[in-house]
Amino acid sequence: MKEANTKKKVFDFSLLKRILSYASPYKKRYHASVALAIVLAIMAPVRPWLINLTVNEYIQNSIGFMIIRITIFQIALIIIETVLRFFFSYFTAWLGQTVVKDLRTQVYQKIVGFNLRQFDKTPIGTLTTRTVNDIETISDIFAEGFIPILADLLTIVAVLATMFYLNWQLTLVCLIPFPILIVATYYFKESVNKSFHSVRNAVAALNAFVQEHIQGMQVVQAFAVEDKEFSKFQKINQEHRNANINAIFAYSVFFPIVEIILAVSLGLLVWYSAGQAIGSTGEEGKKLAGEVMSFILLLNMLFRPLRVIADKFNVLQMGMVASERVFGVLDNNDSLQAPANGYKQQAAVTQGEIHFSNVWFAYNDENWVLKNVSFQINPGETVALVGHTGSGKTSIISLLNRLYEIQKGKILVDGFSVAEFEPDALRSKIGVVLQDVFLFAGTITDNATLLNPDIPKEKVIEAAKLIGMHDFIMQLPGNYDYNVMERGATISQGQRQLLSFMRALLYDPRILILDEATSSIDTESEQLIQHAIDTLIEGRTSIVIAHRLSTIRKADKIIVLDKGEIKEMGTHDELLQHNGYYAKLYNMQFAKALA
Repeated sequence: MKEANTKKKVFDFSLLKRILSYASPYKKRYHASVALAIVLAIMAPVRPWLINLTVNEYIQNSIGFMIIRITIFQIALIIIETVLRFFFSYFTAWLGQTVVKDLRTQVYQKIVGFNLRQFDKTPIGTLTTRTVNDIETISDIFAEGFIPILADLLTIVAVLATMFYLNWQLTLVCLIPFPILIVATYYFKESVNKSFHSVRNAVAALNAFVQEHIQGMQVVQAFAVEDKEFSKFQKINQEHRNANINAIFAYSVFFPIVEIILAVSLGLLVWYSAGQAIGSTGEEGKKLAGEVMSFILLLNMLFRPLRVIADKFNVLQMGMVASERVFGVLDNNDSLQAPANGYKQQAAVTQGEIHFSNVWFAYNDENWVLKNVSFQINPGETVALVGHTGSGKTSIISLLNRLYEIQKGKILVDGFSVAEFEPDALRSKIGVVLQDVFLFAGTITDNATLLNPDIPKEKVIEAAKLIGMHDFIMQLPGNYDYNVMERGATISQGQRQLLSFMRALLYDPRILILDEATSSIDTESEQLIQHAIDTLIEGRTSIVIAHRLSTIRKADKIIVLDKGEIKEMGTHDELLQHNGYYAKLYNMQFAKALA
């Protein structure tokens, strides 16, 4: 999902049609908005025409009661027009925000279902921009773009038709400066459109940069590179400012030009009508007086939409550029596809049998992370994965959860391929405790249950007592309602690890995965949770990635990995007697633990 750096030369009507299709569930409001646009366009020239009638027929003939009646009628017309314009603005804005709500829901749902490879290659800030900024821009297509442009165009047509009806010669004289306006409008549209593209790209870059550096602020400060990173931020921020200034410059040039052209048109109106009045007869002169007054109003009505129509067209184009990016997310098929006839009910994970058969996997192309990996874990067994960093241990558990799709081979759980399960049905039966614990801003209870209403607070307390965390929680302000803040900033790493253990206990999985789960726990804390680990593992299929000797020695089977391949497999004692790859690792990493 790369940024769009170039704009399309031809207006994409198919894209506009797709955007407007999101308003189809709200046809009444949409059709009402279009109908109001037509009615308001028809009503726009009525008042100037009535002024022409009033001056030429009633004022000059001193018909007082008709002047009063037509004045009252015009006041009523203004009130009606004001009410209709209110509903027009409300309906278009309502449509825009409702479409935004629906689109944002779809996009977020799509992002949640992505394979993790999408998050590996797409900056978080870019996806944030798609979900928030770009979708918000799409609302302008309805509130300030397509329907308002339609209303403005209809108004221009209605005003011009009225002007030609009243006096076509005078109309042609007033339109003499219009070619200049058309050229100015074209260059304004192009300039602002280019600037807005730059603004959108700069916003995405800013979001990505800020998101990434706030998350990595500890690293930035630890290595004292604040000034260097700040310089990068200033450069991106300056590009954003320059893009906006270019747009502002275009506005600053265009609007005075429009005012000058309006003034010239009014000047031509006065010049021509004065010449006509001098050489006209009495009746013609009287008729010209009403026409001049109405033309002054009609010219202002004509120029009012012309001032903003180019700007609205740019808003429409920017909404379409944003929608193209948003649809790029929605059309991305690199996501987990639930089977057409999922085995959610027929084959829920009940036993916990795991079978990897000739599995090949690569994050990028054919840079294989796992190569022809095959092993079987029987229900209730505990298997330890051992190997150097980058050997493929974490990839195995990610594939078991179906966070990524394999390129070759099969992964079976209880005899069914993981691709045959509904993702929720599979993952709800797999409990994961990771080395890098992620906590959300919220209470301890919310983080332990992940807002699952089916888990009562009593079970949370029971799980906390089981792993020895209850006393610590009771010392916190608010106890189980204590807010751990974003990423668990207000508690220690070890306490975050214990809280992730509570999660796994509460969800009662058939398959348990411990990925360096005790790496951040001190010796005292490890002793507190060791009994809980043993209890949790009992009767469950467990996969353990750990460097702690006590955890690995208890495993029913140890699988030794190196560069994505299985080197050895067996129990601790069997592998030591084999005196192979595991024995070498043991002597290098574990011998000191026994000393």
